[in-house]
Amino acid sequence: MKNRNIKNKLPVWIFVAVFTVIVIAGLAIFSNALTQSYSKPSYPTDSKVFTTVERTVLPVAAPLNSPKIKPYDISNFSQYGYGVWQYGPGIPYEKRLDITSPTYNATGVKNVADLLNFFTMTDIHITDKESPAEAIYYGYAWNIISGYSPAMLFTTHTLDAAVQTINTLHKQKSFDFGVSLGDDANSAQYNELRWFIDVLDGKKINPASGGKKDPLPGPLNDYQDEYQAAGLDKSIPWYAVLGNHDHFWMGLYPPDDYLRNAVIGNTPLNMGNIFSDPAAGIRTRGYYMGVINGSTPYGNIIYAGPVVNFTTAPTVPADPNRHFISRNEWIGAFFNTSSNPVGHGFTQADIATGFACYSFEPKSTVPIKVIVLDDTQKDSDPSDETNGHGSLDVERYNWLVNELDKGQAEGKLMIIAAHIPVGIELPEEGFGSALTWSKYADVTDTALLAKLHTYPNLILWVAGHRHLNTVTALKSPDSAHPELGFWEVETSSLREFPQQFRTFQIVRNSDNTISIFTADVDPAVKSGSLAATARSYSIAAKQVFNLTIEPEPTGSYNAELVKQLTPEMQNKIQNYGTTIGK
Repeated sequence: MKNRNIKNKLPVWIFVAVFTVIVIAGLAIFSNALTQSYSKPSYPTDSKVFTTVERTVLPVAAPLNSPKIKPYDISNFSQYGYGVWQYGPGIPYEKRLDITSPTYNATGVKNVADLLNFFTMTDIHITDKESPAEAIYYGYAWNIISGYSPAMLFTTHTLDAAVQTINTLHKQKSFDFGVSLGDDANSAQYNELRWFIDVLDGKKINPASGGKKDPLPGPLNDYQDEYQAAGLDKSIPWYAVLGNHDHFWMGLYPPDDYLRNAVIGNTPLNMGNIFSDPAAGIRTRGYYMGVINGSTPYGNIIYAGPVVNFTTAPTVPADPNRHFISRNEWIGAFFNTSSNPVGHGFTQADIATGFACYSFEPKSTVPIKVIVLDDTQKDSDPSDETNGHGSLDVERYNWLVNELDKGQAEGKLMIIAAHIPVGIELPEEGFGSALTWSKYADVTDTALLAKLHTYPNLILWVAGHRHLNTVTALKSPDSAHPELGFWEVETSSLREFPQQFRTFQIVRNSDNTISIFTADVDPAVKSGSLAATARSYSIAAKQVFNLTIEPEPTGSYNAELVKQLTPEMQNKIQNYGTTIGK
């Protein structure tokens, strides 16, 4: 009888325990469903993703009888045939043997093993379009696209589309990591960098500043509406590189007191022509730079023009999140993140020092080292010209040499990731191209290249800055040692056409050379989405500003870049990698 009672009447604590488990499980399922719903992007991209090896975006020329219009005449783009594009044929990989020995024979050589797969994106220039401290007048009146472009209305949307495209490619072939090569922000503002990180983290994005605006009533139908970003797949670690726009006003000057007060104030920036008077630079005055009216459907430019034309100073809503950030603060922002890894390459110690260089090894199973180099100018450089050039001081140069020495001694192939390329453009006297190496650098680009050519295990330098998809062969100075040459690959801007990122696949070949397959990728924008509108506007800007891109007409370039190795490295890597086809 006693045994029967125990069998038929379970203790109350068992019922409580079972009930608790059921409730917890149910809550977990419910919470997971909510999370999945929240992370669903507001603006999904096309389900089919193509690299430019398979399909390209071709701008369609405006009709010959179309009138010349201004870049801010956005409402007339469609009417006059500006910003139209269609899909074109793919661009196959061009096999490049530029840095191999003249006697090297690639006949019969096959790609046999995957070593590394990664992506780079750069120069998205996330823009606080309503900030009183942007340089809109430079594009509005002086035809400088970095000052104003209609695509600046949609910078976060373009980034979101690129992230979703990366996620789709990741499902097809896993990325080991990704790198943002700098100029995440357009003008070193905190809110610009925050939007960049939040898009990668998959947070809700409110792309307006200085108060909420809704040009077109209703949700998800204009560039100011709050939306849910997709976020980068959490299994992909991504790393950050410092660009000149990330810590200089408009990428050109360290902010002075006037700029620091203006950016958090409510009066549009009063600035002169820094290009006609570079010695005076940001101390010049005379023109209100203007702002975007975020309450209008096409983001009309207001308050731009000579100061003498205004009877009273114009005002706009202020926003404390617009404040400028230093190198130290820029580094610190990457610790406020939900994507991987926390810090995105930096350590807590880097926040205090502002030293924006580090290295990492992406795969424990492959001897490859990535060296992230801050090659932007110092704030303390003289201001008789802009500060957007490449530069290394003694501290960063010595650090770089030490990292290269260690990588070489440890038998690791090495990749340098920096914002500004090296050995591309010759310096000019006075106010020259901001794409060259700085004349104030402690180490000249010529000396730097000479040092880099002493490391046979250096295979690649990846960079942004020039908004081009250029590949440069930096050949060995000694024809008897071709392994001292390396490749430099640039990635174009995600803001301006062609709005692309790059993929890299490093493979081992049957003769123990390596090949670097690099391809450009257009974000897989969905018809009718704001990212598709951004593409149209970027093409219109190219046409209206009468810009040329390299190579025409798509700006895309894909290549297989072959690199010979020392006998020691050939012996070492012959057992590494995943067999292609498995």
